[in-house]
Amino acid sequence: MKRKLKYMLIGIILLLVVLFLGFFTWSQQTYKPSSELDTLLDKSEIQFEEDWIIFNQHSSNIGIVLYPGGKVEPEAYSYYGKQLANKGYLVVIPKVRFNFALFDSNKATKIIENYPSIGKWVIGGHSLGGVAAVKFAYEHPKKIDGVFLLGSYPSEGNDLSKTNTPILSIYAEMDGLTTVEKINETKKFLSSNATMHEIKGGNHGQFGVYGKQKGDNEAEISVKKQQDEMVSVTSEWIKQIK
Repeated sequence: MKRKLKYMLIGIILLLVVLFLGFFTWSQQTYKPSSELDTLLDKSEIQFEEDWIIFNQHSSNIGIVLYPGGKVEPEAYSYYGKQLANKGYLVVIPKVRFNFALFDSNKATKIIENYPSIGKWVIGGHSLGGVAAVKFAYEHPKKIDGVFLLGSYPSEGNDLSKTNTPILSIYAEMDGLTTVEKINETKKFLSSNATMHEIKGGNHGQFGVYGKQKGDNEAEISVKKQQDEMVSVTSEWIKQIK
């Protein structure tokens, strides 16, 4: 009997190891920045510190933490981050564990501690990165002054509807993954201080610059147009929570 239990335990351990290795291999098959990023941004402007990308390190009172979407490389959000930095904000885009921000939702704590001179912080993310951002804001309400979502929505377990947290939800008309219907279904989890903005003709993949994503619809506008609209709407929203 003991020998049988021993073999069962070994079998379970081996199965878990195989499953983990399979997941790890899959998680490393990421969406990398597309060649279009080269036309939008000089890559020499992408600065790394610790394990994140940083823009406008020395001259801001407001910091922005942006969690990448699932399996999307942080560099894919560099144009958006750089343009927000040009508006006067510190922008940090972290590398997250297994390329899924939900496995590293507390990464913002390390970032905030690294820049103690920053007076206010807003946190956001794209797709699953937005889910992780809401989770962080829900668990650390005193550290965060606002939340922004890019093609994303809160989970039921991180319901912010009973708070007055400033929230910006930017979603896209042609998004095949975070659909307009899903955005409308989950509005009830947003705070009473939520701003909604739909990008006409935009899609899911163009919240970053990494090309097409499986399950998404074709965009009816250029990636630059979508990105510039994101920057404009985000910066105007941040002005209101200063």
